[in-house]
Amino acid sequence: MTFLHGLLIFGAAMLAGMINSVAGGGTLVTFPALIWLGQAPITANATSTVALWPGSLGGMWGYRRELRQSEPRFLVLIIPSLIGGITGAVLLRHTPPAAFARLVPFLILFATILFTVNEPVQRLLRRQKAAASHQTGRWLIGASLFQFLVAVYGGYFGAGIGILMLAALGLLGMTDIHQMNGLKNLFALSINGVAAVYFIVAGMVHWPEVSVMVVGAVAGGYGSAGIARRLGPRFVRRTVIIIGLAMTISLLIHRT
Repeated sequence: MTFLHGLLIFGAAMLAGMINSVAGGGTLVTFPALIWLGQAPITANATSTVALWPGSLGGMWGYRRELRQSEPRFLVLIIPSLIGGITGAVLLRHTPPAAFARLVPFLILFATILFTVNEPVQRLLRRQKAAASHQTGRWLIGASLFQFLVAVYGGYFGAGIGILMLAALGLLGMTDIHQMNGLKNLFALSINGVAAVYFIVAGMVHWPEVSVMVVGAVAGGYGSAGIARRLGPRFVRRTVIIIGLAMTISLLIHRT
């Protein structure tokens, strides 16, 4: 790995950490950056997941108070998160590289769309009334199935799962957006954590990049959070959307 290569992926991981600290969606930066620097798509996906996972611990820690205040029954969604995360990771390993390469632009586009609608959906969830207690059991079963499907997608690719989990928690009747974000971060940590362990055991990770990106992601999440806050969530969100669309177009052109 050349010095310029290392500098570029460090910068991408730092930007991803900064984005994750205020909005989420850092994978939309690191994953395509690794592809542009010559990694195979499946290796890039696994490497990005492992590299960004330590930085996501900070997001969960930041919501530790809200997590303690959340109803214990919601923690049952950790189970489908873990099962779905490992399922998605196994599917990724057994996907032919050429087929995954063809999927990449559409996965990035899908994640970008999810990221785009995240803000209006959060506003909608803030206004939502709590579900009636007699509906909770049905919604919990449905949300567990939905969470499993989200986790499969998360283990397979990962970007954009936050908005899907917020929607599921809203259907369960949660109205406190901070508690919802705390649970979302916990579930995402579970999904990406079990997928990262699988990728490591399966030998799918390129470690030189991981060692550089972990430092960049942590530095971005903690040291650069103040810069992100000064720029404002709206600026960061627009930047991620522009990057996601640009990468989609670039990769589609590259295929032709």
